[in-house]
Amino acid sequence: MPDVGDLVTARLAVSPADLTTGVSLVVTRPDGTTVTPVVTASDGGAAWSAPVTYTLAGIWRLSWTVTGTGAGVEHELVSVAPLLGAVPSGRAYATTTQLAEYLGAAPPLESARLLWEATKLLDALLISAVYDVDDASMPTDAEVAAAFADAVCSQVQFWGEVGEETDISGPLQGVVIGSVQLQYGAGDNRSGPSYVAPKLPRAIALLPAEKFRFIAWVGC
Repeated sequence: MPDVGDLVTARLAVSPADLTTGVSLVVTRPDGTTVTPVVTASDGGAAWSAPVTYTLAGIWRLSWTVTGTGAGVEHELVSVAPLLGAVPSGRAYATTTQLAEYLGAAPPLESARLLWEATKLLDALLISAVYDVDDASMPTDAEVAAAFADAVCSQVQFWGEVGEETDISGPLQGVVIGSVQLQYGAGDNRSGPSYVAPKLPRAIALLPAEKFRFIAWVGC
C-alpha cells in the first residue's frame, strides 16, 4: 500500500499486442479530480507504464484504455495511506510534548491523531459543561486547560494499554464527579467494558466551580 507522497510506476500488460496498440491512463484522485500521466510503451506494445504521484490519502482509481490490438478498458483501485502521525483538521487539548511528559516516555508515533480523537471524546462527554472558551473553543483558563490536557493524555495512555478498539466495545460504567454518580452499560447486566479512561473524569473532577460548571455527564 503506497503512502501519501509516494511516486509509483503504474504498469499495464496488454495481450495480444502489436505496433497498433495504444494505451492511455486517467487517474482519478479521492477528491474527484483527474490527471492524465504520460504513458510509455515497451516490449513491442505489450507493456505500458506511467508515473503516478499519490498526493492524497484515500482511494485512487486508475483507468487504462487500450486501443488497437488488445483493445479494452481496465480499472484499478489503489488505497493510499496517510502519512504516519498525520492529524485530521481540528484541535487537540494537549500537544505531543505534553503527552510525552505525562507518560514519562516517548509517545506513540500516532500521538497527534490519538490526541485529536481523545479531544473529540472529551468534548462529547462534557457537552453540558460550562467554562470560558476562545474563538477556537479552547478553554481560556489555565487551570481548566491543564485539566483538559491531563484528561486527553490519560485517554491516550488508556488506549495504549487496552487498545483503541475499546472505544466501540462498550459504554462508560461507574463514574463519580462531585455529587454526580452515573453508570452506563451494554446489555441488561451492564457487562460492557468502559471505553473511557478511569483517569479522565478524575482529571477534571476537582476544578473549582467558578471556573468549570458541570451539569451532567453525557454518555456516548
